[in-house]
Amino acid sequence: MDIATLEAEEARLILPRFDEATAQQLGQILLGLAKGMPVVINIRNAHRTFFHAALPGSQATNEDWARRKGNTTMMMGRSSMLVGLKNAERKRTLAGDGLPVADYVDHGGAVPIRVDGCGMVAVVAVSGLPSEEDHRLAVHAIETLARLL
Repeated sequence: MDIATLEAEEARLILPRFDEATAQQLGQILLGLAKGMPVVINIRNAHRTFFHAALPGSQATNEDWARRKGNTTMMMGRSSMLVGLKNAERKRTLAGDGLPVADYVDHGGAVPIRVDGCGMVAVVAVSGLPSEEDHRLAVHAIETLARLL
């Protein structure tokens, strides 16, 4: 996975709408895709959580990783995977930019939810698998939702 691929991916992951019902639909899609996977799923905006699930086998640390990945995406407006790759390319860290590691992490798994004409309205975060797999699961769920809307 590279920066150009992730930027192109984000450019095409645009939904026509997003509300509480859509968040629940996305959560249900993720539950189906993640069946048998030890992951935590979190869908939220800056003000509230729309959907949260901790699947069998997930750990308390996955809750924290999902929160921290989601914080990174909410702050930067980009997927946590893309933020991490850009930081690696620039030899920078989130901590070096003043963001506490207790609240932010630049590993894959959080993806912005964007609505056509509005921009980013929420974030979906997945944690429990390797970084790239968390990212791919979140992206696959948004792609699936987009086809249904």
